[in-house]
Amino acid sequence: MSMFKIFDTAASGMSAQSLRLNTVASNMANADSVSSSIEETYKARQPVFSALLNQLNPDAPAVGVQVKGVVESQAPLSMEYAPNHPKANEEGYIFRPNVNVMEEMANMISASRSYQSNVEVVNTAKQLMIATLRLGD
Repeated sequence: MSMFKIFDTAASGMSAQSLRLNTVASNMANADSVSSSIEETYKARQPVFSALLNQLNPDAPAVGVQVKGVVESQAPLSMEYAPNHPKANEEGYIFRPNVNVMEEMANMISASRSYQSNVEVVNTAKQLMIATLRLGD
């Protein structure tokens, strides 16, 4: 395996965690939004990842992370009786997103640390390559 594959693997991890951070930001930005119907209500989104396998040797270790897509949460929405709210429907109910702010904070911390770990992998690999080149001096 080429030493430069390390950079590709870490870059795919950083890209995946960046998407994860963006979905967390979107979820948290919409956590307090309300609407008058279930169809219009924001639903929490989560990215779906899979291991990127070596096409030449599927039994070999994974060589990166692949983003499969972003899915909406199937958790139930919150329905609240608020007849005086401007967004209330005919029955007086408003709907709130299924965003759990505590889970999103945990996701944000996890994604941030995973991103930082991939940055450290890149920095360490770079330092090792430089040290290897200096052996010839």
